[in-house]
Amino acid sequence: MPFKPMVAAGIERVLNTFLYREGALKPARQRLHGKVLRVVLQEFSSPFVLAFSERQVDVLGEWEGEADCSVITQLRVLPKLRDRQQLTALIRSGELEVQGDIQVVQNLVSLMDLAEFDPAEILAPWTGDIAAEGISKFLRGGARFLQHGFQRQQRYVAEVLTEEWRLAPGALEVAWFAEETAAVERAADALAKRLDKLEGK
Repeated sequence: MPFKPMVAAGIERVLNTFLYREGALKPARQRLHGKVLRVVLQEFSSPFVLAFSERQVDVLGEWEGEADCSVITQLRVLPKLRDRQQLTALIRSGELEVQGDIQVVQNLVSLMDLAEFDPAEILAPWTGDIAAEGISKFLRGGARFLQHGFQRQQRYVAEVLTEEWRLAPGALEVAWFAEETAAVERAADALAKRLDKLEGK
């Protein structure tokens, strides 16, 4: 089975699970009914198309018709779209390019912001509520532990390179070097002006 249809099916499953399960999200979903959003990810050669209907969202790899809106971005930007406060900043910074009806993107972002992405809700039908919540907390704690460990190792490597092995200069040394370089540049400019003045006489 080709890679792209598998990715599209996975995205469709996740979106339908989180966005179309709760009845409380129906008013937000109604704003997207009948809309088509083309998502161009720079990591993939062809776009994904999200076709919204009353009961589900279809994620397609091929679409012949016109899309109401097209979004061009990168994979790393997609998690930031869950926060509707960041949408304008992402567009201004160029990380997210929107062509067509921007209202479609705004409605999708607000729907994703309202939806709760909790793995415990997915696990609960198979494991029970208590076990699902325990597994979810364990996974969140493990992710935080790994992230903290990675940041600590990054800090250790930076300190070893700058303090112990002296392979890279520290932040204060870089600032001092920049100031000294600027002072030498100013002195050279002053000397050049003085020489020009003397040559003019």
